[in-house]
Amino acid sequence: MVAALRYLGGSCRQALGGFLGGFSGWFGPASGRPRPLCAGSRRASTSSFDIVIVGGGIVGLASARALTLRHPQLSIGVLEKEKDLAVHQTGHNSGVIHSGIYYKPESLKAKLCVKGSALIYEYCKQKGIPYKQCGKLIVAVDQEEIPKLQALYERGLQNGVQGLRLIRQEDIKKMEPYCRGLMAIDCPYTGIVDYRQVALSFAQDFQEAGGSILTSFEVESIGMAKESVSESKEENEFPVVIKNTKGEEIRCHYVVTCAGLYSDRISELSGCSRHPTIVPFRGDYLLLKPEKSYLVKGNIYPVPDSRFPFLGIHFTPRMDGSIWLGPNAVLAFKREGYKFFDFSARDFMEIITNSGLIKLVLQNFSYSVSEMYKACFLAVTVKNLQKFVPEITINDIQRGPAGVRAQAMDRDGSLIEDFVFDGGVGAIGNHILHPWVIA
Repeated sequence: MVAALRYLGGSCRQALGGFLGGFSGWFGPASGRPRPLCAGSRRASTSSFDIVIVGGGIVGLASARALTLRHPQLSIGVLEKEKDLAVHQTGHNSGVIHSGIYYKPESLKAKLCVKGSALIYEYCKQKGIPYKQCGKLIVAVDQEEIPKLQALYERGLQNGVQGLRLIRQEDIKKMEPYCRGLMAIDCPYTGIVDYRQVALSFAQDFQEAGGSILTSFEVESIGMAKESVSESKEENEFPVVIKNTKGEEIRCHYVVTCAGLYSDRISELSGCSRHPTIVPFRGDYLLLKPEKSYLVKGNIYPVPDSRFPFLGIHFTPRMDGSIWLGPNAVLAFKREGYKFFDFSARDFMEIITNSGLIKLVLQNFSYSVSEMYKACFLAVTVKNLQKFVPEITINDIQRGPAGVRAQAMDRDGSLIEDFVFDGGVGAIGNHILHPWVIA
């Protein structure tokens, strides 16, 4: 890995640690114009940057913001295929600020989650972004779950999560009067926030620091420019060419891709490896009716199944006062398919021809069928919810929004549970970094 790529990787990691009204058209620095790297004329459809970030979700915007604030001498641009920023995974999630208890000790995800949760609270305070540090209970409802709960508690301590404590039934009742459970982990530093609002604030910081954002720019190809005597010396200094579906192009020296649900495809566009592949899992939420919102005060989570990266159906208060219940985890037949019948022929064909995914489904067939069954029949989900809050009935809930999780999977069907960074091979490998960021 060349020094420049290591430098980009380090900056991207720091941005992820910091994590962790729409925008349309071209947004440049405070002056309203893209900051040029050199003098001279330039075609209206072409701009040049030192670094380009592909993806205008929270990860791409956090990375761009961190790079710009640390290296103000560099010109940096963000490319986003939608007309607005942060509309997919960033805008379709439960809004929980996780404390870092779940992740494997010493993993990058564990380190960044613990650090990032502290930084997100600090950032929200500085910017006046509303948030609530409402805490979370991870609840064991039967004896078989208690050893798993205790092991999770020990993992949280290893990860450096602050304030964790094991509590019994009487303390559970004090914190969540309508919740039943034998034992729970109290995670007081868990909170909630509107992550799209945070992402848009990152975008504003980035622009005010001189960064440029180009929306409605769907990347079609990424490659090395062919040197030509007809091109200016300045143009040859930016060897990477990024073209969109409209035929417009951006030139740059380095590229960092933060493409979420399209991470593998963007990597493949640049001639790099497509592995790990992205498998889309849709998570459907239910809503607790407003008159029943008194049943839940903070986040209530089950003891997770260690076989999967999903956290199970949980109770999540939202910044608008609503209570979300869920999500499930079912295969989505469209990468941005937020409705049950959303379908993409290309995405579907990739799913049914993915040998690793077929292996995963066959190994966990009963779990897959159970998740699909819960997605179809509310009564089954309600029965699961009643293990924690018995007072909830089917008349207290209604169908709510959904999100699609970009789950990375390796060739043999194993789910990737930590960040993956790939620089590719060949000439372009010296100029590009592909982070697969796992939700």
